[in-house]
Amino acid sequence: MTDISAIEWLQSTGHVPYPEALADMEARATAIYAGEAGERVWLLEHPPLYTAGTSADPAELLDPRFPVYPAGRGGRYTYHGPGQRVGYVQLNLANRGRDVRCFVSALEGWVIAALGELGVEAWRAPGRIGIWTDDKGREAKIGAIGVRVRRWVTLHGFSLNVDPDLTHFGGIVPCGIAEHPVTSLAALGRNPGMDAVDTALRRNFPAFLASLDCAERSS
Repeated sequence: MTDISAIEWLQSTGHVPYPEALADMEARATAIYAGEAGERVWLLEHPPLYTAGTSADPAELLDPRFPVYPAGRGGRYTYHGPGQRVGYVQLNLANRGRDVRCFVSALEGWVIAALGELGVEAWRAPGRIGIWTDDKGREAKIGAIGVRVRRWVTLHGFSLNVDPDLTHFGGIVPCGIAEHPVTSLAALGRNPGMDAVDTALRRNFPAFLASLDCAERSS
């Protein structure tokens, strides 16, 4: 079992430009694979932008009002911006069961557990990757998952809508899902602030790591 203290936690202030973050992730993934750097969780915010996953459909880019960047991760179009907590999770799955589906499910479970601690019930939805909750009687997406795995080292991770400008999502069909709206902690009247969100994520991190052995349990 990995010593949790050996995993670096980096919390950036300000709005980190996406190309800068992507280059940093790529370099870190290479270093982790080579044994030259440790695993890392990087919490940050971006300026307003859209990213295109490997399955992005150009028809779902409705209004490119912000810069659009190819992300290299799975999935379609997504939005990042101020008020959204982005978590880039860089782990070596070669030491954790080599199961990408397990990793994605564990990421969802981690964010769901953190939201529960913050007083928001959230869940997985069959056939729809991400984190879902109830917003005035409608199922709405409060968090997104998008990952890439290179030589068993993970890149990208999750985004959680804390208090973003939800109108910014109108420039895309978020993650290709038009029939469900997006929401945020603030829209639900439950915005505790970014520091409280980070604390909840940190507190539930050990359980997230423990859940990554699901591949070994099922074998």
